[in-house]
Amino acid sequence: LTSALAIAGALTAIATGTLPQAPPAAPAAAVDSAVDSASGGEPRSVLIRDTRGVVVGRLVLLREGRASARVSIVVKGLTPGFHGFHIHTSGVCDPQAVDPATGQVSPFFTAGGHFDPNGGTHAGHAGDLPPLLTAQDGSGTASVVTDRFRLRELTDADGSAVIIHALPDNLANIPARYAPNGPDEATLKTGDAGGRVACGVIR
Repeated sequence: LTSALAIAGALTAIATGTLPQAPPAAPAAAVDSAVDSASGGEPRSVLIRDTRGVVVGRLVLLREGRASARVSIVVKGLTPGFHGFHIHTSGVCDPQAVDPATGQVSPFFTAGGHFDPNGGTHAGHAGDLPPLLTAQDGSGTASVVTDRFRLRELTDADGSAVIIHALPDNLANIPARYAPNGPDEATLKTGDAGGRVACGVIR
């Protein structure tokens, strides 16, 4: 219920062009409320901005059961189609960031790679999420429950970030007829999702 209310509020705010406010917590039984409060169960609401600093969406994170999290997102103003959508390691969203390996501006490079404390490969990173589908008008919504991380893991000293990419995420699923040796290193890191077009800091 809390997640549904948060998404509905975000949709209304985005549709009307108003700056969304943090969603209210839904009523709950006293015991459940106390447990959630003690374990970071209140919703976390994150504004997502593009490279110009314009708000293009909101992410809502909510504890789901004992060991899972519900990740809900609403966006506007993106290009139609699928977009890679992940949690990244650092809560720094600098649209003018420079990739030291190339010396070139690489928006939101400061957010680091996919959140992955266990050292896996894509699409097995803890921060991997299903691709985000946007309609012809550039709007989209999605909600997914994951047990790959707990909310408190995303709010350590340097936080984390949600990143929306320019291109679809192939989830490193490259059939052998196209790549007999399997996906290459770049695909195993990012799913060929392209540049980072929007970012939100999770604290």
